[in-house]
Amino acid sequence: MLSNVFGLHLLYSNLQGPRTVLLSLTQPICQAAYQNDLGQVWRWVKEDNRYVDVQDGFNGDTPLICACRRGHVRIVSFLLRRNADVNLKNLKERTCLHYAVKKRFTFFDYLLIILLMPVLLIGYFLMVSKTKQNENLVRMLLDAGVEVNATDCYGYTALHYACQMKNQTLIPLLLKARADPMIRNKHGESSLDIAQRLKFSQIVSMLKKAS
Repeated sequence: MLSNVFGLHLLYSNLQGPRTVLLSLTQPICQAAYQNDLGQVWRWVKEDNRYVDVQDGFNGDTPLICACRRGHVRIVSFLLRRNADVNLKNLKERTCLHYAVKKRFTFFDYLLIILLMPVLLIGYFLMVSKTKQNENLVRMLLDAGVEVNATDCYGYTALHYACQMKNQTLIPLLLKARADPMIRNKHGESSLDIAQRLKFSQIVSMLKKAS
């Protein structure tokens, strides 16, 4: 059985609900989700559906958070169909939405885009495809009921990060889901404050209209 692969697990009741969650220092399903290994993720969940919400003892990441860190849409879609809890937080108090919004192009992505840009605009279409993929990821989480105004250990919401990264694709999605641009982080800054400080005029206009 898969559960015999690694050591003793500790069962505990999630404070946010009655669901029982498995906790251990190392979680192979989390690693599989991070590496986009859908087959391995499926095997663990088939063994015991509670693995959809297992939290790694190292940083508290769930498989869903791991998949969102890397933008693995297929893994996220599978876990959501298995009723993964979108509002579980890791040790930095971040949800999957924080990581979906914080997702950036990898170095390899940038390298491909630069190399392929002169070749029939393939690099451009790759960039558009990656951006659309991230947008779809955030939509999936919002549709699944993720708390859009959840704050992390720094008091940042997903909207704070989207403004910081000048992500004009995701900001309208978050605002439509009732993200609050006036929530202040632990530095006393709201999302609007960040946009104004960084002189992102279009984003400032969006946020003022929403508030």
